[in-house]
Amino acid sequence: MIRDNMGSPKIHQSDSKNRRLTYIFVTTGLCVLFYLLGSWQNLTTPKLNESSNLAANRESDLNDSPSLSSGSALDFEAHHRQNLSATSAAVEKFPPCGLNFSEYTPCQDRPRGRRFEREMLAYRERHCPGDDELIRCLVPAPPRYKTPFPWPQSRDYAWYDNIPHKELSIEKAVQNWIQVEGDRFRFPGGGTMFPRGADAYIDDINGLVSLTDGSIRTAIDTGCGVASWGAYLLKRDIVAMSFAPRDTHEAQVQFALERGVPAMIGVMATQRLPYPARAFDMAHCSRCLIPWYAYDGLYLMEVDRVLRPGGYWVLSGPPIHWKKYYIGWERTEEDLKKEQDSIEEVAKRICWKKVIEQEDLAIWQKPINHAECNKNRDIYNSPPICSDDRPDAAWYTKMNACLTPLPEVSNEDEVAGGELKKWPERAFAVPPRISSGSIPGLDSKKFEQDNALWKERIAYYNRIIMPLGHGRYRNVMDMNANLGGFAAVMTNYPVWVMNVVPANSDYDTLGVIYERGFIGTYQDWCEAFSTYPRTYDLIHADRIFSIYQERCDITYILLEMDRILRPEGTVIIRDTVEVLTKVQAITDGMRWQNQILDHETGPFNPEKILVAVKTYWTAEATTEK
Repeated sequence: MIRDNMGSPKIHQSDSKNRRLTYIFVTTGLCVLFYLLGSWQNLTTPKLNESSNLAANRESDLNDSPSLSSGSALDFEAHHRQNLSATSAAVEKFPPCGLNFSEYTPCQDRPRGRRFEREMLAYRERHCPGDDELIRCLVPAPPRYKTPFPWPQSRDYAWYDNIPHKELSIEKAVQNWIQVEGDRFRFPGGGTMFPRGADAYIDDINGLVSLTDGSIRTAIDTGCGVASWGAYLLKRDIVAMSFAPRDTHEAQVQFALERGVPAMIGVMATQRLPYPARAFDMAHCSRCLIPWYAYDGLYLMEVDRVLRPGGYWVLSGPPIHWKKYYIGWERTEEDLKKEQDSIEEVAKRICWKKVIEQEDLAIWQKPINHAECNKNRDIYNSPPICSDDRPDAAWYTKMNACLTPLPEVSNEDEVAGGELKKWPERAFAVPPRISSGSIPGLDSKKFEQDNALWKERIAYYNRIIMPLGHGRYRNVMDMNANLGGFAAVMTNYPVWVMNVVPANSDYDTLGVIYERGFIGTYQDWCEAFSTYPRTYDLIHADRIFSIYQERCDITYILLEMDRILRPEGTVIIRDTVEVLTKVQAITDGMRWQNQILDHETGPFNPEKILVAVKTYWTAEATTEK
């Protein structure tokens, strides 16, 4: 009986079933084991070496505190390095440029600018080199270059060796812009129209228009000097886009960025400013010497274009309070009165309301919509309404002396384009440009998903580079900012972000970024950026090379990144394996340490991340300039 039972068909079926279950459990267990092993390897991250060539060269800071580790030596022996060698071809080694290139700004090159007209300062605008003028060398740091002071010390101090120009300390000595103290510069916070300092000057503005209730978050400072106005606004949670021409006063924008303050090279001339319409909550001019009334009020109309509905324009300096200052300004009373009357007239024609004029300050406010303005067109029938239906178009777009129309409203109390939340709520609130459906393919759900995505990504960045809160990074650039999710999460750290939207993007999202309370600019990455060398600590590039690899030689994009990156600065590039392989082959010849790492979701994601650190090196002190 026993023998018969063991040989029964039911017993055979049971054994076969058990074997199948065992096989399934073993196979599943092995899969889980190997997945966990891969995930564990993905979490093994490179560490920044606490020792650093740059840190070793840096002198102690003002408080004799230990110098920051500067991140020159990533441990690129992590287990999750991909074997992605692109080709056996020899790597091109890029030589250093001469010391005379140490402050090279390709699109604001002075000799090239002289080829263009001086009328309306056209020669100071962007004029980029042609293909025959492009350079294939690495822009050097000056000898004895040191790590900038960490924020907030950098607001007040910079190393002389990093920007060896004393011109401003002499030319602007009376205004107290900048002073030389031994081996460093000190920025007392002075300015031509704020001798008591920028902090006291901003308090004066705050007494007239609230700067502390969160309604004003973004500002633009035309003719910024060394950006002390923007520097002292930061502690009030207001971020200013400061700009000035190349070398009106030697290296003023370079000084601003060395201080850790947002700034760009720029000028009001013939082209629109590279910012979208309705971007800034406040515009500011402190003796910026811009002829606001000239050319039929052209420049004031450009300020109107970039100023949000209800935004403010602050003017100090000529001609304001001219009865007191006309002798010092070496101008006649009649001339100054005529200038102020002309400004007042232009402001009325574009429907601005003068809020107040008190002592050295005058403040105007843009209307929240054009309902009443349209009713008064019979009174002020000029300027004409702009016929161009692209108010955000601002990349190589000519200014026109016309009034940029605001979005239609249903009643006179409605804010054109949608009302913005106050800061800091507006950083993560759905921007009006998205909630209104004005950007195809984007809605509130996708906006929230994008925010969640960047929280995850930046948590991962904190593991693969020196932690963002450590103080190593201050000036950060996002080369393809999309909705500004990267910048939004970065508000948790002591940094500011220059959000760049490629000028050839399918959808223009820069207006969304400004509605969230961040700053940025348009840019074609086949050209150089409007900044000095060594002005960014961290550059983030999300699929930028996939966008541009068919448009121009990506070698020059990488050389431009090297130009604007500080010694021992960090680069994070996200893209496909194929693209990163090409990028890595180029960076191997650029004195960068680099490594391709897995995506934050694991090794099976086809997108990878290249992390690189620019090594510390400088021009030789004996190099002929």
